[in-house]
Amino acid sequence: MGGFHLRASKAIVAATAAVGSILLAAGCSSSSSSSSASSTTSASAAGGSTASAAANCNWATATSAAACGGMSALVAAAEKEGKLNVITLPSNWANYGTIMKDFQAKYGIKITDANPEGSSAQELQAIKQLKGQSSAPDVVDVGSSFAVSGAAAGDYAPYEVATWNDIPAAAKEASGDYYADYGGYVAIGYDTTKIKNPPTTFKSLLTGSYKNEIAIDGNPNQTGSAFAAVYAAALANGGSFGNIAPGVSYFKNLKSAGNFVTVEGTPATVQSGQTPILVWWDYLLASEVQPVDKNFKIVIPSDGVYAGYYFQAISSSAPDPAAARLWEEYLYSAEGQNLFLGGSTRPIEMSAMTTAGTIDKTLAAALPTVPGSTGLSLPTSAQVTTAGNVVAQQWPSVTG
Repeated sequence: MGGFHLRASKAIVAATAAVGSILLAAGCSSSSSSSSASSTTSASAAGGSTASAAANCNWATATSAAACGGMSALVAAAEKEGKLNVITLPSNWANYGTIMKDFQAKYGIKITDANPEGSSAQELQAIKQLKGQSSAPDVVDVGSSFAVSGAAAGDYAPYEVATWNDIPAAAKEASGDYYADYGGYVAIGYDTTKIKNPPTTFKSLLTGSYKNEIAIDGNPNQTGSAFAAVYAAALANGGSFGNIAPGVSYFKNLKSAGNFVTVEGTPATVQSGQTPILVWWDYLLASEVQPVDKNFKIVIPSDGVYAGYYFQAISSSAPDPAAARLWEEYLYSAEGQNLFLGGSTRPIEMSAMTTAGTIDKTLAAALPTVPGSTGLSLPTSAQVTTAGNVVAQQWPSVTG
């Protein structure tokens, strides 16, 4: 791509194999969820039959496809709407270009992608500013802090996809307001022609001879992947999900050592040699930097194993509510999840799909090795919020 996009500013929920108390289930049921079953019962009680449920249903308030007559009814309603408004989905991010193209081809529903270079904050702003307009976002794909704040503000409509039980409990809001879709690991990427002493840990970045060579992709108060880099550094320096402060101190020390530069690291700054080392998501280093720098290598630091996921949510004021819900069903189907995998990301249903035999094994095998991985764990919403507040207060001491 010609330039770096703000899509990377989507804040992320963190996960690490070494810290945390909530482990993602190794295998979840691939059957329809119990909540969907209860929704079906409720729909039958209200309408007397699947047909009457579909006829009398308001898709804007439907909490599952089953509640309104099932998938065939949802497809019919979405195709009748004929359009879907998404926002801040660059075509080269997580394979979204292919995902949008395939969805349009499958259902004949036109997708409008507003502000593809935007941020999570701008997604939530658009929900508020465009409410009541036909161009308002139907769905959003945001980082954890924005998922939490959007739910608190009433921006989302609860909805449970058919594969709800395949999404680990730690990766979804219990009421269905938001749910993780794909993620990756914080990694260290470097140009092997310029960096002769390969860094493999956060400690090595601090102690090695990397003068003015290390960058993250912006201000962690504005850029979610930069925030993730700080969280990963915290884990590497005695911190935890509940204590991100050591990560801020680490970058302060890294800057004092002369290694960290506060410019926004991008594929272009790596390619030019301005920042030959970039700490970023592994899948973005692979999809955006390696194509323009064939000498680029990616390693997940062994002392700060930190993964994060983005979250889907349906706008509570979606102008195309059926299409919004069909989009979610598509993303969380085996087809959609494998398409995320095709973008070098780790789909949230990967464990359940591996158990069910529906995962693309070739694509899965191509993902970077995670050091010492025994499973993933996720922080609570409260921990993410606290961490964000700490970084907001303390980061100026790094750049000041």
